[in-house]
Amino acid sequence: MITMKKGLIKWFSGMTIGALLLTTAGCGGGAAPAANSGSQSGEAAKIGVISYLTGGGAAYGQAIKEGLDLAKEEINAQGKVKVDLIYEDSRGDKTEAINAINKLINKDNVVGIIGPTLSGEMFAAGPIADQAGVPIMGTSTTAEGIPALGNFVFRNALPEFLAVPQAVEKAISTYNLKKVAVMYSNNNDWAVSGYKTIESTLKKNGVEIVATETFADKDTDYSAQLTKIASLKPDAVMVSSLYQEASLVLKKAREIGITVPFVGTNGFNSPELIKIAGAAADGAIVASPWFPGKQDEKVQKFIADYKAKYNNKVPDQFAAQAYDALYIYASALEQAGSTTDRQKLRDSIAAIKGFQGVTGKFAFDEKREPVMSATVLIIKDGQFTELK
Repeated sequence: MITMKKGLIKWFSGMTIGALLLTTAGCGGGAAPAANSGSQSGEAAKIGVISYLTGGGAAYGQAIKEGLDLAKEEINAQGKVKVDLIYEDSRGDKTEAINAINKLINKDNVVGIIGPTLSGEMFAAGPIADQAGVPIMGTSTTAEGIPALGNFVFRNALPEFLAVPQAVEKAISTYNLKKVAVMYSNNNDWAVSGYKTIESTLKKNGVEIVATETFADKDTDYSAQLTKIASLKPDAVMVSSLYQEASLVLKKAREIGITVPFVGTNGFNSPELIKIAGAAADGAIVASPWFPGKQDEKVQKFIADYKAKYNNKVPDQFAAQAYDALYIYASALEQAGSTTDRQKLRDSIAAIKGFQGVTGKFAFDEKREPVMSATVLIIKDGQFTELK
């Protein structure tokens, strides 16, 4: 969920590939050991998962894990292919993500990888997987430039440059916005990417930006920024941040009397935003490929099965996208005819077209970007509902 400037991407690519070479040198080669390319009938495909399971953003990683575990149970019960998930906790840290991916590739010899959770982690770890020839798919990495890391890098998360403009433009037309304030986390690559998309969309639509205020991940006091914004009386506030910061921004904004709509990036999609912000979350707007209120048989079955497995918990976007991701892997593994051939798996993933998941109809384009649609949602009475 993070992006970087081109120079930093090149720097990270060099550093992370260098880390891979150091790791694999002891094995007698400069790249990850190739997996056996033969078909392994009845053998489970080992899929590595790098997820943000502990720390401030663990709600994202936990939802991803829950979606994956449910999909794994179903796929293995169906019997067409067998999958085994090997989890590594990145803690939302790029160095941990690098360590995890090296372990999964070189020690566990996985055929493919799901994750990491954050785009910044993917910018660090993705080039290692690509260099090793291991398919890697982000289920929540929405920053611009992710698939451009290499031919083995995919995502089934709708990128911010497609989702955010839909939310912003829907808010503009619904509320006749003329002037807005913008806030974003300036030490989070993904949030900076989201901010740039917000800014360009507002300019394209002729909306005046009366203030641009920044903060850092893990900040807890937004009084100064919001007091300034309140004095300018904007028609709306746009925020690019993860749910932890966004929820506190919303609480403080409502506390000091800012009642206008808030439009958020992908971080607003977590139910944790509502849990932390409470009634202050009402009026928050976000675009998502996942809408639990959709009257679709596949969607409603997924919700029912998820609630049955996880103590009546309703799945969020991150659970839904992870669930679909493992089914995409299963479909590709079936087409590849092998549980160990990384190149065949990569080619089969790239060929996915017309996949019908709980997040809707899905395909990869020639750049390994997802082709899918989004719904603009608004929080009302503590629930995500469609903004019409």
